Amino acid sequence: MPLPLYEAAPDTHPLGAVIVIQEIYGVNDHIEDVARRLAAAGFHAVAPQLFHRDAVNALPYDFAVAKPHMENLTADNMSADVAETVEHLTGKGFAMSSVGIVGFCLGGSVSLLAATQHPFGAAVTFYGGGVTQGRLGIPPLIDIAGSLRSPWLGLFGDLDPSIPVDDVERLRVEAAKAEVPTSIVRYPEAGHAFHCDARPENYHETSAKDAWGKALEWFGRYLRPAH
Repeated sequence: MPLPLYEAAPDTHPLGAVIVIQEIYGVNDHIEDVARRLAAAGFHAVAPQLFHRDAVNALPYDFAVAKPHMENLTADNMSADVAETVEHLTGKGFAMSSVGIVGFCLGGSVSLLAATQHPFGAAVTFYGGGVTQGRLGIPPLIDIAGSLRSPWLGLFGDLDPSIPVDDVERLRVEAAKAEVPTSIVRYPEAGHAFHCDARPENYHETSAKDAWGKALEWFGRYLRPAH
């Protein structure tokens, strides 16, 4: 069965394409909204449903509900889903230099991993965990960041209890060893999932708006215009 995808296309000729990698709650209304925001900014956005092997998708914001589905994910399967999404976009005529990737939480870790496996035009990570420990078969991000093949931007909140600032700074050092441009921006007043306006207890509007602007700027700077 083909990988289920949520797709949002701009009204005008696309500036490029961006793959959107979900949090652990699936391609829900918020992730679809992120894809539509990218489309409104001129990018062809596509979000693969990583839980398709479990025959589920959008889940409530309840970690206990999402946890077993998250634990069924593997690095190999998620990498295969990213590769299939890349193939979908190249089949639409997008060159790899015109394709970017962005991910949130779990998806942020996946986007960094994918950016070591594919020469994306650009990659962005919002608060991707597993920086020093690794998870779901994804190596610790500090161990793979030096092999990034795509210009990479990391966006993290200093108040995130799951991603200590010291770990973020170690990631900054390791990513800087890559042969592509890398950057990390920290938000002193933001915690985990600070970009998710569907979760008021996590959302930090000032940080979220700045981070989104920086993500769009990163894609605008490094993605080659689509032909």
